[in-house]
Parts: sequence; structure tokens; C-alpha cells
Amino acid sequence: MEKKLVIVESPSKAKTIKKYLGKDFDVIASQGHVIDLPASRMGVDLENDFKPEYIKMKGKAKIINEIKSQAKNKETVYLATDPDREGEAIAWHLKNELGIESSKKCRIEFNEITKDAVTKAVESARKIDIDLVNAQQARRILDRIVGYKLSPVLWKKVKTGLSAGRVQSVALRIIMDREFEIRNFKPEEYWNLNVILNSKNNESDIFAKFYGDVKGKIELKEEKQVNEIVKTIDGKEYIVEDIKKSEKKKNPPAPFTTSSLQQDASRKFGFPVKKTMMIAQKLYEMGYITYMRTDSIRISDVALSMAKKHILTSFGKEYYQVRVFKGKSGAQDAHEAIRPTSLDTNILNTLDKDTLKLYTLIYNRFLASQMSVAIYDTVRVRINVQDYIFYANGSTIKFDGFLKLYMESKDEKKTEKDDEEDVSEERTLPELILNEVLVQKKLNFEQKFTEPPARYTEASLVKVLEEKGIGRPSTYAPTISTIIDRFYVEKEKRYLVPTNLGEVVNDIMIKYFKDVVDVTFTADMETKLDEISEGKIDYIEMLRNFYNPFNKNLEEVQDIIPRAELKAEETDVICELCGRNMVIKQGRFGKFLACPGYPECKNAKPIVEEIKEPCPQCGGKVLIRKTKTKRNFYLCENNTNDDKKTCDYISWNKPGAEDKKSTTKKKTVKKQTSKKTENKVKKTKKDI
Repeated sequence: MEKKLVIVESPSKAKTIKKYLGKDFDVIASQGHVIDLPASRMGVDLENDFKPEYIKMKGKAKIINEIKSQAKNKETVYLATDPDREGEAIAWHLKNELGIESSKKCRIEFNEITKDAVTKAVESARKIDIDLVNAQQARRILDRIVGYKLSPVLWKKVKTGLSAGRVQSVALRIIMDREFEIRNFKPEEYWNLNVILNSKNNESDIFAKFYGDVKGKIELKEEKQVNEIVKTIDGKEYIVEDIKKSEKKKNPPAPFTTSSLQQDASRKFGFPVKKTMMIAQKLYEMGYITYMRTDSIRISDVALSMAKKHILTSFGKEYYQVRVFKGKSGAQDAHEAIRPTSLDTNILNTLDKDTLKLYTLIYNRFLASQMSVAIYDTVRVRINVQDYIFYANGSTIKFDGFLKLYMESKDEKKTEKDDEEDVSEERTLPELILNEVLVQKKLNFEQKFTEPPARYTEASLVKVLEEKGIGRPSTYAPTISTIIDRFYVEKEKRYLVPTNLGEVVNDIMIKYFKDVVDVTFTADMETKLDEISEGKIDYIEMLRNFYNPFNKNLEEVQDIIPRAELKAEETDVICELCGRNMVIKQGRFGKFLACPGYPECKNAKPIVEEIKEPCPQCGGKVLIRKTKTKRNFYLCENNTNDDKKTCDYISWNKPGAEDKKSTTKKKTVKKQTSKKTENKVKKTKKDI
């Protein structure tokens, strides 16, 4: 019997699938795309209905020949690339390269790499879906047109090496819009007034917030107003006027989509979006989770049954509650939500630290989505003092439900209303009775000012991109990576802060190419791509409708755009060669100090960052340096010049924190300056 051939994208996936299909199948990996548009030119014939110029990718000739050789004597060839539009396009290119007829049922797809899913996929092979292929072609051509037409404008008007993009430019605009909000924000004064009380029957503290008076809510705007209230109520009787007890229920969140996984991993672990997707891809290819690019919260019947059995066995019937989540409008819903393919925990010992973190997060969120509500007993006490009203709120968990496994993370900033309604944290109150007189323990009041909105983190940017319909699950990570790599934004702690370069580029895009960075326009383009994938509209016609006005606008404005000036940030570091104040420049490996007198003076040097902890070997200053991959390492100031070197301290680990964990200083130093680490970092020093 002739063997069959299955072509997948990644070698690790090939290994897993081969294990399931057995000896009658050979499995080979294409290692992603093998055919694509050329890397060095647009590769789209704009005068001939946007005909793409597809070529064999550089370095892929050997793989293509190997695939052809493997396919030559096979009875059947199955194309098992990823189950999305990009995967469909890769399968289409492979079909054409191998000469497989269009009528042939050669396409198989699976949402999870399990024996059952893979064997069922082989049994239900289908033809290549040309509508999905055309949607992917349209996306690639659109991105090529925008990138190759607008990027040269930025090179000419700003600096070389810049790029514009259909999604990245909108993401940059969203970040800049928030920055303008922050800059234009005018803080307003307000005051907080609260009191700590005691009951005569219970010594537990009761924390109560000022609300207003018997007529209604009062906003505290100035100190004089607060002082008058404090003068009236200080030391007076606080009377329990009303007690409202109720039961509040908190529902579990839906299982993860790509977006919600990226957000939760960022908030809980500080993972960049790119890292989350790399780990998720690895887990998928190992067969441990379902496909990780999805906007669906749907769960298969098999998975629901699996969850039910596990919850009933591990937690009891009171913790189980069958749930069907309703997806948001506009979702493609092509695949299930992200979930574990099995609830067997024996695999946990095979995972590294970060992979285990992400897998556990997915595992717990999936199970929690099928568990009972959490129930809180809540109490709201209205307290009257001289006709001024304070409220004390308390809550205790009556039944933990899904919280036994999972607590949903939230954005850092929340309003006072959110704080009042949040029952996720227990705040207990002693048992009180109506008309009870409470004793004032401490009266607190403080001046506050309203704060501007927070800058975006990677998590909150992904959230707003999804809400506004910008991009799709597969585009969030590369979009954020691009605007960081182009130095349009930089990360300060976890926040995305626009650079001067990013602001200049954004100004040009808004002023001269407003449609390209218009949020509604870009979201509408995503809708049109969805309609192409559903066979509702023709992709060539859609491209014409975009290109004609786009190109007309480009021709009208490209000669009138003025040359932009990038302002260099001056420092107090004096150039030792010519005496000028050095400025901060941005290079391919990050920021550095340069003399503004270039080219007459070519002095340049790295920006020196220090930490508070002294060198554990000689007590000198410890400097922070970066490798080419932007990983920090730590170097003693007396180890920076080979000619005058008096200390050999160099480490990947920040001194101080490691010292506290060690029993002796000697052990810490020995660990940090091991020959292996020292040689590795010394080698890295040569690269930067």
C-alpha cells in the first residue's frame, strides 16, 4: 500500500502528528511560507488588476525540493497548514507548486493536535477554499501597497529606515491620541473624607466614606468646604441609619480568545504580547492546547463533557454549572476558544517555567468557565452624623465557585464607582444594628487631584484594537513589535510611550494620509476582508476601490509635505573632544550619546545607567548594559576598560537581590562570576 504524505508548517507539529497517524503516513514541515511576494520590492502589478508576483522564498529551495521529492510517489498528499486564512494561502501555494488539481480534496485542518482530531481531519479532507485564499491575498496586497507607497515618503521627509503600515499606523495614532489627552489634561482638585469607627459591641474597625448629606451627594472640591464639614462632625455621634444586606453573584469569564489571553498574561506575568504568542504556538504544536489564534469563545461538546467530568470528580457537583457563552458581533468564530486539549496534569513536569505559567492560566480559565458563580454576602451601612451621610461597605465570600480556580485580572486604574461595585476582595464589617451609635476613632481627609488617563500597556492596547476592530488575532503581536522596533514608541516599565520620532511620523500620517490612519476606515477594511473570505465581495474590486483614491491623494500631497526636523534631546554630558553638550540618539540597538557636532566631531558613547547596589566584589558602581537582544547584564565600572581593569565582576543577575537569597556573600559572588557566565557575558560585550 502506497504511503500518504501530510505537509504541516512546523517541524515540532510534524513530530506530534506523525505519532498519531502511524506508519502509513509520512509527515514533513514546510517551515512556514515557501512562496511569497518578493522581499525587496512591492511585487504587485498595479496596472494589471493587482496581480501578485509570487516567488520561491530565499533559503526555501531545499525544502521545496524535499517536499516535491516526498510527494512524488505518494498516493495522496494532505495539506495540513494552520487553520486560518494565512494557513489556507500557504496550502494553496503548496498545491500549485506540487501540481495538485484544484478539484482534489487535499486540505485538512484541525483546531487541536490530538489523535482524534487529526484522524477525523484526514477522513474529512476538503478542497482549498479560494475565498479564504483571496482574503489573505487581499490583506497582503493592501499591506504592500500602503507600506511600499508610504514608507519612501517617510524616508524622504523624515529619515531612512522608517515604515508606514495599514494597521501599525493606526495603532501608533491610538497611542498618540492618548498622549495628547495626557498632555492636555487639566487636573481638578477634590478631597477625600473618610472615618474609622468602632462599635461599642465590637472592637473591629469600620471604614466609612463620605457621601453627602440628607439631601443628596456632595462633591468635595476645596479645603474650606471640607474644614466646615469636619468642624461640624468631629467627635459627634455616628448613628447607623440603614443596613442593606444582599447577595451578589459573580459570573466566571469566558475561556480565552487570543486577545484576552494576551491581556491576562501581560497583567498577571508581565509577558509581552510577542512572548505570549510564541509560548502559545509552542503549546499548540506540542498538542497541549487548541489553536491559539481565535476570536471565538465557543467550546466543543467534547470539551464541555471533559470539563464536566473533571469538575464533578475534583470539586463536587455544587461547583459545576454548564455554560454557553455568546460571542461578540463581528467575530469570525472560525475556531474554538483557546483551551487545553486534555485535562491530564502529567505533562506539567515537562514544561519550563514560563510555558507552565501560560498553560496553567489557560487550563484554569477553561475549567473556571464551566464552574458555578461565586456568591458574596454584601452589606451596605448608611451612617448619619449631624445630617451628613457616610457609607460603609462590606462583603464576604459565601461560596467561592469558580474563584476556587481563577481570579480575573483587571486594568490598573479604576474609578471610585468600580471600587464600590467590586466584590472580588473581602471587606468584612462587624454585625451592626439599626440606630446603633458608633464611636469615632479617626477622621481622615486629604487633598487629591484628578489624574490623566494612563498610557497604554501592551495589554490595554490589544484590548482597544480588538474593541475598535483594528486587525485580527494574528496581527496584534506583530503590530506592537513593529512600532517598538521602529522606535515609534518605547517601553517605560510596562507602558508604551511615544517617541519624538513616533510623534513626527504620526503628524505626517494624520495631516496628509488621514484615511490610512482613520480608525473607522481601517475597521471597515477588516470587515471587507471578512466579506471576501465569505465569498460576498470580489477582492479585485475591493482593492480598486481602495487604491484609486489612495493613489490620487498620494500624488497630490507627496511634493508638498515639508521636510520634518527631529529634535535631539540634549543632555548635561559634555563631549570630552569638543566641549559641546552631547545629545541622545537612537540607533538600531537602542539609545546612545552622540556629539551634535557631527561630522566634525564623531564622538559617541553608550548611555550609562547605574543601580543603587554596589559591586559585591570591590564596592564600585554597577552599570547596566544591554546585549544586542536588549537583555540586561550588570558590569562593575572597574571592569569596563581592559587596560585599567581592577575588578572582574560581570553578571546576568542584578546584585543585591541575589545576595539576600544566598547564605554568604562569598557564595553569591562565586555564583555570579562563574567561568561559564563570565565567558558568555564577555562574548556578549564584544557584540555591543
